[in-house]
Amino acid sequence: METSGIGQTEIQGAPRVLPLGDLCIAAGIPCPAGAEKLQIHGITAASARVRPGWLFAALPGSRTDGRQYIPDALRAGAVAVLYPTEAKAPAEDILPAGTAVGIPLPPDAPARAVFARLVSAWYGDPGRRLHLVGVTGTNGKTTVTAMLCHILRTAGIPCGCIGTLGYQLPAAAGWTDFSRTEPFRPADERAAMTTPEPEELYAVLARMADCAPAGVFPTVVMEVSSHALAQGRVEPLAFDLAVFTNLSPEHLDYHGSMEAYFAAKETLFRQARVGVLNGDDAYARRLPLRGLPVGVWYVCRVYGRTADSAPEVLPGTAGCIPCRAERIRTRQADSAAGDPGGVDFRFSTPDLRMRLSCPLPGEFTVANASVAAAAALALGIAPRQIREALDGFPGVPGRLERVPTGGAPFSVFIDYAHTPDALERLLLTFHGLCREPGGSRKRPGRIILLFGCGGDRDRSKRRLMARIASRLADAVVITSDNSRNEDPAAIIRDILAGIDRESEYAVIPDRAEAIRHTIRTARAGDVILLCGKGHETYEIDRTGRHPFDERAVVREALRSRGEE
Repeated sequence: METSGIGQTEIQGAPRVLPLGDLCIAAGIPCPAGAEKLQIHGITAASARVRPGWLFAALPGSRTDGRQYIPDALRAGAVAVLYPTEAKAPAEDILPAGTAVGIPLPPDAPARAVFARLVSAWYGDPGRRLHLVGVTGTNGKTTVTAMLCHILRTAGIPCGCIGTLGYQLPAAAGWTDFSRTEPFRPADERAAMTTPEPEELYAVLARMADCAPAGVFPTVVMEVSSHALAQGRVEPLAFDLAVFTNLSPEHLDYHGSMEAYFAAKETLFRQARVGVLNGDDAYARRLPLRGLPVGVWYVCRVYGRTADSAPEVLPGTAGCIPCRAERIRTRQADSAAGDPGGVDFRFSTPDLRMRLSCPLPGEFTVANASVAAAAALALGIAPRQIREALDGFPGVPGRLERVPTGGAPFSVFIDYAHTPDALERLLLTFHGLCREPGGSRKRPGRIILLFGCGGDRDRSKRRLMARIASRLADAVVITSDNSRNEDPAAIIRDILAGIDRESEYAVIPDRAEAIRHTIRTARAGDVILLCGKGHETYEIDRTGRHPFDERAVVREALRSRGEE
């Protein structure tokens, strides 16, 4: 399959050529007079991908303005150019007359949303042939998406999945056999995008729709990021169900404030019929009061450990179904018995009560499993199938992932925690496993945390994460984590501004050496948490992207100790 651009992507049943007039109608924009029958052979927002006969969308960007690449697109054969205008700049100054058909957008037009509509139309609006579930929130999106997909597949429902880890196509007897699991653009950093850009997203959705026999609408569960919502990437889609996990400070360098961040997340529920919420989150509890078009809200609460006096059913809201998770029991791992440990809890709604278990520890696992169970109920899955699926949930790469340590007398976990809230929840989970309520140790050993903070990202969280690390970990190793265009030493200085200087900590900028040091100095009973990278198998710095797999570094360090 060619993937160099939309016009060359082989999608079963996708149109190869469309008149510009049809595309403009689908996008809700006027078509330039006389250009209605102009044949468009492909669409892209990247000038390097333009081929003869294509439409180039010159979109505004955070670092560069797409309009500066119009000359490159014209030289490559673009026959139409979509571009935003400015009141003070005549259109002729942007696109010289006689070079290509210009499609100017007024200054207040949502250029990126218009582009998403064009791309969706190019692929025949695949969202109309799918049952869509969107999952949004600061933390937990990937795990909830994986849990819900696993439940649906256990119930025999072919289910596609899109998110940070890449995508999986639905499959069943009689369905087109496409590749099951693929990453987005594995050669560039956008592989880590939670929600891909329209050119990738609608190509994948079309493949998912085309997997199924005629008349069958596959289900697709997809993570939806605040960036995707703010930029209108998913604006053409209607969601059968939307899930909100939680909201805590993240991406404030992009959104500017928590209210703007929340407003972006809220957009998903303006496109959904049913909502599922983590009712322990203050922002989530606001959604049913916002006059959104959602018909039914499933509001999930965790009782017994969460000290929160918020009402179970929100006052003044119709259509709220309370879902309770209570009587929580943590199971310690027992390798001799083949029990990986995890949590058991009772899940109930006004109409049912069932005992659920999941082989992952932590109260955040209860919250994630609760919203996944509620979403499954809303989609018509039987309680027995939900119970069976969660009990056998295989976990998610890089989310509380235990690394095999052979005969080593300590444990190593890899987790994606890269926000203050996620880091605190992770450390509190291990406090619950390793500490008595008064703080004394249940067993020998320390909680050792290794983490860094990403470059070119929200700087405000660096000091916060350091404070959490000092408070909840017995020992902290500060290192690098995708420094990108920033100086790693400058990032570490920001982190150190929040570290308790009386606590035990070390600074080792080279992440591989930091891991080796942590393994080399580990003692019996220690729990080592490698945080920030999770599923990622690369490191990004000023020179580009380089292969880097923490699991391989751990194995090497264990061999050096003679433990593997």
